[in-house]
Amino acid sequence: MSLPPGVIIPNSCSNTPKVCRLHKSLYGLKQASRQWYSKLSSALLSLGYSQSAADHSLFLKKIGSSFTALLVYVDDIVLAGNNSLEITSVKSFLDKRFQIKDLGNLRFFVGLEIARSKKGILLNQRKYTLELLQDSGNLAAKPSSTPYDPSLKLHDSESPPYNDPSGYRRLIGRLLYLTTTRPDITFAVQQLSQFVSSPREVHFQAATKVLRYLKASPAKGLFFSSSSSLKLSGFSDSDWATCAITRKSITGYCVFLGTSLISWKSKKQSTVSRSSSEAEYRALASLSCELQWLHYLFKDLGIK
Repeated sequence: MSLPPGVIIPNSCSNTPKVCRLHKSLYGLKQASRQWYSKLSSALLSLGYSQSAADHSLFLKKIGSSFTALLVYVDDIVLAGNNSLEITSVKSFLDKRFQIKDLGNLRFFVGLEIARSKKGILLNQRKYTLELLQDSGNLAAKPSSTPYDPSLKLHDSESPPYNDPSGYRRLIGRLLYLTTTRPDITFAVQQLSQFVSSPREVHFQAATKVLRYLKASPAKGLFFSSSSSLKLSGFSDSDWATCAITRKSITGYCVFLGTSLISWKSKKQSTVSRSSSEAEYRALASLSCELQWLHYLFKDLGIK
């Protein structure tokens, strides 16, 4: 490798080999993730897998009745399929190329806990929730029955500034990741995430109420029934001009596959709606885009 600009080499050491000491981990390099993804995807494509157009981190392989799906999250991989020989083969191939570690049946994945039975799959973040409560000092707090007071209208200048804004940002970031399996706190976290730039005391108190609600049921999550039908249905709604600062509306929708909740969203709309009907149509348009994307994804998975 060539030395970086500005490095001065003494004449006595000009002929000796030079190395650079790495001060940042591999994940800190800008091109590291791109190069890793390029190498992994090319290896999987050479093995006969095809990349999903709906989700570029999903790789599929179909041969007759055999079906294998491989989902990549940075350097964590989930394998699923109905052919155990193919799964063993691809694990052996990846181990030779990248020296992977086989963790067996899926139980934990990037903070998610998976429990399987004949009735279906239960997905939660119990360990993550308990760690969040312990780090925030709310492990022994009094539980709350609701995550958010519906009569509370948050503003950006109605109380004294919070004395630890970076701590508030870290808390909201961890709550955002918790919404992966907790749609019941999605609206509350969406409201609180608007004030990460300059949090106030009232915002932190509202966030504490969310933590107290999590204390009441840390193991709550999503259940995907094995006997559920493959009918896709969606529901949308909007809260017209609910933002007291910008008067923008809130879009909310949820998507079910049979009886299983698979997608949801609560987000402030990008423009101001002049009527409640306009806000409803904007929410319906967001839901339609989500249903269209799920349709493409199910098509790649072979689900009609």
